Amino acid sequence: MVSANFDELTASYLHAQLESDRREAVRLLVEDGFNRGASVVSLMLDVIQPAQREIGRLWQSNRLTIADEHQATAISQVALAHLYQLASRGQPRGKRILVACVEGERHDMGARVVADLLDFEGFDVFFLGADVPVASLADKVRAARPDLVVLSVTMTFHQDALRRSVAAIRDFAPGLPIAGGGHAFAWCPELASELDLSASGSDAKELVADVRRILDC
Repeated sequence: MVSANFDELTASYLHAQLESDRREAVRLLVEDGFNRGASVVSLMLDVIQPAQREIGRLWQSNRLTIADEHQATAISQVALAHLYQLASRGQPRGKRILVACVEGERHDMGARVVADLLDFEGFDVFFLGADVPVASLADKVRAARPDLVVLSVTMTFHQDALRRSVAAIRDFAPGLPIAGGGHAFAWCPELASELDLSASGSDAKELVADVRRILDC
């Protein structure tokens, strides 16, 4: 499959989301995508993510309700789970990474994509999902002893939760690298320097490359 075909596949996938057809959405990715030569990573980054961005745009323009947006996102969660089972994993790197959305942040699609991509790269990933309370996050860092933490923030009004999360982690492990991901960093680029993060950005592929650079592997 060449990249030019992804536009058509994305449009069909988006239509399945809007029609609440989970089975068709998964069928499109597997039969029209993976079985025709598209990689799992390409389907995640070049089909699911663009479709999700369009869902977000439609919601922001009041063409979809919150319920519609949640429904479409739930379909993508199912799709990601199916693709995860089809993906091969790279050589183990012997590095542990913890990925979590900060307290109050319920948008975890981007964080899940990053966690899956890191898993495919051979990292041992602890994915905590959405809305992780600061105290629970700190407890998990103590227990898991990761080599790096990725904190996801989509909405800018969760900046304070990000600050508190970073402070809690550094109270326990001051030298532990922390990276930030999510659209909040595109809207507030000063956050990364303010918190002295090792990397930040809203692009999943670039964030994975940053992780490899930070951990030198």
